Amino acid sequence: MSRYSKKRRNRAKIYTFLPTGDYYFHRGLQSYDRFDFTNAKKYLQRALELEPLEPMIACQLALVHTETGDYEKSNQLLLMTLNELDERMTECYYFLANNYAHMGLLTEAYRYAKLYLEKDEVGEFTDEAEELLDWIGFSDEDNISLMKEQEDLLQMQEESKSLLEDGKYAEAVRLLEEIVKAYPDFWPAYNNLALAYFYEGETSKAFSMTEKVIAHNPGNLHALCNLAVFYFYEDQTDDLDRLLKALEKIKPMIPEHRYKLGATFALVKQYDLAYFWLRHLQKSGYQGNAGFYYWLAKAAYFTGNEKAAKAAWDHLVLLEPEKAGSEPWDESLEEADKRSKGDRALLSLLRSDNIPERLCAIFFIAISDRQPALLTHPSFKSIDEFSYPEKLYLATVLQVEKKQKLGTGMRIDKGHETAFELYEKHKDRPADVFELLKIWFEIFQKVIEDDGKFANPSAYAAAAEYVWSMQKNDTKTQREMAKKYGVSPATLRKYITKIELYL
Repeated sequence: MSRYSKKRRNRAKIYTFLPTGDYYFHRGLQSYDRFDFTNAKKYLQRALELEPLEPMIACQLALVHTETGDYEKSNQLLLMTLNELDERMTECYYFLANNYAHMGLLTEAYRYAKLYLEKDEVGEFTDEAEELLDWIGFSDEDNISLMKEQEDLLQMQEESKSLLEDGKYAEAVRLLEEIVKAYPDFWPAYNNLALAYFYEGETSKAFSMTEKVIAHNPGNLHALCNLAVFYFYEDQTDDLDRLLKALEKIKPMIPEHRYKLGATFALVKQYDLAYFWLRHLQKSGYQGNAGFYYWLAKAAYFTGNEKAAKAAWDHLVLLEPEKAGSEPWDESLEEADKRSKGDRALLSLLRSDNIPERLCAIFFIAISDRQPALLTHPSFKSIDEFSYPEKLYLATVLQVEKKQKLGTGMRIDKGHETAFELYEKHKDRPADVFELLKIWFEIFQKVIEDDGKFANPSAYAAAAEYVWSMQKNDTKTQREMAKKYGVSPATLRKYITKIELYL
């Protein structure tokens, strides 16, 4: 006998275990029954990989996707089950109807509920299908046509969201203005239009649109979140703080609302609250888009959860490989993004219907350290598109002539000096400086059109601010204003008279 025999007898026996599709399927069912949809999805996906022709696995995985709100993936699996695996699994028709009802596509929900009842009159979900049809509430052609119209509306809304995501704000504005005109009670379109206005630099329109939604549809979470974003970017900190305290108390049930709330908190740098909502969603099995993983990664990183941040970012890169290397905690990238948004807003202002606002845009380009990039941007208007006052002012900005002497002693550079003096006095209050500059450039435009003269920039600036303060009922004496700008009260009165001729 070999001297190693005893040693071999004492060794433990090793049995190879190779999990099958059936094994993963039952693990998935167990997780599903415990409402652990993340693991249920993982096990069922593995089961389907091992047994791709098994219709029960595909159908069960579809139900998990339904539970996590990913109705499109669920529908793909259900249709694959019916068309490629087993057409006798008629319950898939009911599951499709249920998904389409959740998506708001009621014509499709109606069609698949009817198909289910036709193909399986005594099926397990007969009562549910009939209740769904009663809830949809139509059966004749007129009502089907009405529901089709609603679906067209939803598709237009999805198209507008895609335009917003792609940065095509002007196109989004045009489409959304059509939608709200045709459907005056469709509040999601108003919310998206407010965002489009804001990104186009039309901040007053954005605020007005959002306030309209809140007035007519109180508690609209998307509108409240949009308002928080506007306050944040406009540095309206007191208003933002009050609104955030209200948003902290909201406990939304719908996954989409939780995502909106979490993303908003992340955007306004309330990372603890953002991470709470976004991580909670992820743990419930929510499979979001790239935007979801962007905000989750950022919120995780800035709350010290770097492992979760990296995992979320890796998931985003799987969805959009071109994002590799552009992590949202890279401060240089964040600053670049802010500059890009600022450039877009400025170039959008340059296309305003209001000439004084367009002159404001030229002024901000003149003082910007990004002037070369702005002037050569593809969105910068052709010279032929500018009005006469704009062309003269732009020539000054570009220093086409060292001394811009135009007309009878007209000095455009003196008009620019007036604008700059107003800006320097008010640059710490962006909203005020913009309103004040609009007043000045309204005067500036009319002086040029009347072939007038620009002299004494300080006196013009003092007079413009005085008139502006009177319009706001902000009582300041002429003596105070004259002292502020270093001119005499008599000179100020003279220039107030000049200005009032143009207003």
